[in-house]
Amino acid sequence: MNLSLRIASVILVLTTSMSARDRSNARSMVITRYGIVATSHVQASVAGAKILERGGSAVDAAIAANAVLGVTEPMMNGIGGDLFAIYWEAKTGKLYGLNASGWAPRALTIAHVKAKDATAMPLEGIDSVTVPGAVAGWHALHERFGKTAWKDLFQPAISYAEDGYPVPEIIASYWKDSAEMLAYDPEAQRVYLPGGKPPAVGQVFQNHDLARALRLMAEKGADAFYKGEIAQAILNTSQSLHGTMAADDLAEFSPEWVEPISTTYRDWTVYELPPNGQGMAALEMLNIMETTPASPDGPLSVAELHKKIEAMKLAYADLGRYNADPRFAKIPVKGMLSKEYARQRAKLINPDNANCEVAAGTPPFSDTTYLSVVDREGNIVSLIQSNYEAFGSGVVVRGMGFVLQDRGALFSLDAASPNALAPRKRPFHTIIPAFMERGDQHVGFGIMGGANQPLAHAQFVSNVADYGMNIQEAMETARFTVSPQRGCNIVIESRVTPEVRQKLSAMGHQLDVRREYTTAMGRGQAVLHDSKSKVNYGASDARADGAAVPEQ
Repeated sequence: MNLSLRIASVILVLTTSMSARDRSNARSMVITRYGIVATSHVQASVAGAKILERGGSAVDAAIAANAVLGVTEPMMNGIGGDLFAIYWEAKTGKLYGLNASGWAPRALTIAHVKAKDATAMPLEGIDSVTVPGAVAGWHALHERFGKTAWKDLFQPAISYAEDGYPVPEIIASYWKDSAEMLAYDPEAQRVYLPGGKPPAVGQVFQNHDLARALRLMAEKGADAFYKGEIAQAILNTSQSLHGTMAADDLAEFSPEWVEPISTTYRDWTVYELPPNGQGMAALEMLNIMETTPASPDGPLSVAELHKKIEAMKLAYADLGRYNADPRFAKIPVKGMLSKEYARQRAKLINPDNANCEVAAGTPPFSDTTYLSVVDREGNIVSLIQSNYEAFGSGVVVRGMGFVLQDRGALFSLDAASPNALAPRKRPFHTIIPAFMERGDQHVGFGIMGGANQPLAHAQFVSNVADYGMNIQEAMETARFTVSPQRGCNIVIESRVTPEVRQKLSAMGHQLDVRREYTTAMGRGQAVLHDSKSKVNYGASDARADGAAVPEQ
């Protein structure tokens, strides 16, 4: 071989090698033949992975990790919050859905709230509290799919609550933002503002009261929470604040096993849970997006972003109009998920201009923690758990060290609304776990963050299905999300190029540009099981403090 050919050959090899390492995502996937636990906090992921190492199931690992997250991310989730989960059984290929969202107390009525001169549901305080469903959800999952003894699942969380843990960066910032609200409740101030202020990054935080509550649950089961000593503490706290929670509201609550709903997007099947969660909005958005080919210019091109933003508005308009507790309202889920309805809605998208006032259609009638786990057999748990807003209602249960959620804030006081407040009714819920599969590929994923979740799910699915990204790249790629101002207001990451942002603005989109990896986009996790190779893959969002940790 002459010198010029040898040089050309070397250049080709070097170029190919560099291209493989020249990527836009910050992290690699975790790849193993054994189990993986992906959460937003490293210690929680490690706790779950150790359960897998001891022969525990994916559900066992998910419960252990979730319990730790309730200690280490107390503003996001905990035993005072709600839970939803999707479980994929590798042996049978069957999907199971669990709705563990709590209902309103029997005495929490529209009349009760309006008697306090409220014109809308309170965003915090005791009247925003519904029955916490998380512990009942853990119990239901463990009864059906658990292997490890219940009491052993809580030992890592008890240890972190008793001995303390150094507060990580992102959680410290959320804690700081909640300081003013926590100061309103003396118990919240005592527990969560040590020395009168939120803990700093790296400061060791302990919660002995929560350790006590976790021990009671570990020893006496879920009944300790709904009928025992913890239940009594919840009732005492509610009564001291003139709340409506009664003993039977807690004792009679049970979670519901539900059938996941689904659609196809390109050659993938995507699953969400049915109402009262907002998963149907993610599926409707995907259906609308599918009516046109993906832009060859990539997921962050003008055409692709514009299409997704407009599809989001159409799906969210329907969600706001129809979503509610299906035990109390008739919801056109089948109609909203039909491909024909998606084609009708897609015709409303102007390819050149943003639509700032989107109305609901007429389909035919017929702050949060997400984690995902895959075990060595390939079973997958896609689980999401939340207090709703940071530190939920701001009410800490006296002597038990945990906050009560504020999910009741999502009810309406309009009696004509399908989501109107009513006794024993479950509110509109923002938290949604997801699952997608194609052939031998099975993915459990979720991206937390309130109203952000359906459109974040749709963007993740599109990244995988349209652009062939792996699950880590799909999770990290720059995203946009809905703004609290709605309309044409969109929050977007600065990694979307200035040229693209300028063209979107010229089309009428009003962009709020955030940092490269802002938590405004939510924080996600994903696991993938290849049922042919028996290899598992894990991804953890760079927007969080967490990691995907493999079983050793």
